[in-house]
Amino acid sequence: MAELEQMGKRAKAAARALAQAGPRKDRALLAAAEGLERAKDKILAANAEDLAAARAAGMSAPLLDRLALDEGRVAGMARGLRGVAAQEDPVGEVVSGSVRPNGLKIEKIRVPLGMVGIIYEARPNVTADAAAICLKAGSAVLLRGGKEAVRSNAAVADVLRAALKTAGLPEDCVQLVTDTSRASALAMMRMRGTLDVLIPRGGRGLIRSVTENARVPVIETGWGNCHIFVDASADIGMAAEIVFNAKTSRPSVCNAAETLLVHKDIAEKALPVLKARLDQKHVQLRGCERTRAILGDSVVPATEEDWATEYLDYILAVRVVDSLDEAMAHIARYSSGHSEAIVTRDYGNARRFAAGVDSAAVYVNASTRFTDGGEFGLGAEIGISTQKLHARGPMGVRELTTTKFVVTGDGQVR
Repeated sequence: MAELEQMGKRAKAAARALAQAGPRKDRALLAAAEGLERAKDKILAANAEDLAAARAAGMSAPLLDRLALDEGRVAGMARGLRGVAAQEDPVGEVVSGSVRPNGLKIEKIRVPLGMVGIIYEARPNVTADAAAICLKAGSAVLLRGGKEAVRSNAAVADVLRAALKTAGLPEDCVQLVTDTSRASALAMMRMRGTLDVLIPRGGRGLIRSVTENARVPVIETGWGNCHIFVDASADIGMAAEIVFNAKTSRPSVCNAAETLLVHKDIAEKALPVLKARLDQKHVQLRGCERTRAILGDSVVPATEEDWATEYLDYILAVRVVDSLDEAMAHIARYSSGHSEAIVTRDYGNARRFAAGVDSAAVYVNASTRFTDGGEFGLGAEIGISTQKLHARGPMGVRELTTTKFVVTGDGQVR
């Protein structure tokens, strides 16, 4: 993987220039947004080729949805770039400061991570979003997408590199690895000394592979086994709309709901209403014995594996539970730590759920689909971190920086 090493070295050198780029970063991002709009037809043509190849290979409908671009999604990518450009530059921010008794002035300053590697699957928008966030945060980025989106990613990366050149920044601040073999992914995982951090963004298998094999620091972004608990006091109509949105608005993404928990005291009234709403999108339910006793044989018997599965499809696991404590215990056992929600009119239960559920995002009376950088006001995101070190939840520009201490003295010695 000599070529990959050379790419890394060029990006590392470019990162030094980018760290001091200041307003030129925003000029590059705005130029990239305009470039995406101008290159829309070229990008969509490349994406059409990727989609045709994916269909021929038998890719599932939800994963095809992840891969697909249209005019609206390209426009959304451009909006995301402009949103990142509009944010305050975190580089150089003084996080804290003090003057010691000996006169030393100590400041904690926000600085770029330096060189970021990202391994991701078949979502071409990640190419634009991830590059934009890294650039704004002052870091160069080495992007390695999945084989399914190789043409789409290349078309987007060409626009980004041209925009960098327009803004007077090194094109090598953004580099796309076009070798999508497993060997290239493993090589990136071993680029210690070149990559400062590696971020996997994709399904459970990809994330496990990176965390188990990487020799460079990893920020673990989460696959999403997300839960919704319908409490005994819940408004059933509200619950039906939240569950419907969380499961069906875009089932192929990590913030989609995968498991529904319903309190036994409301189950007989709520489950038929919930099922009727989900039937509009032909969602397959896989339920426990109590769920099937209420809804009948149209519900597939759930297995132990179902409680731990991220379906990314029109499938939902359903379980009737005896209490809030049992719901939280189920989530603690099976959740991926991404996003969980409670639907309730009981303030005390809402607070207990929010305090007791240990996930990156916890919702009260709202859909899990809001776990997204744009929805949280970050402009775009590089992923949803489910770990607890450095960053957690949607990762925007600020989460792609670190800090250093700058100490100013007047001849002090120790």
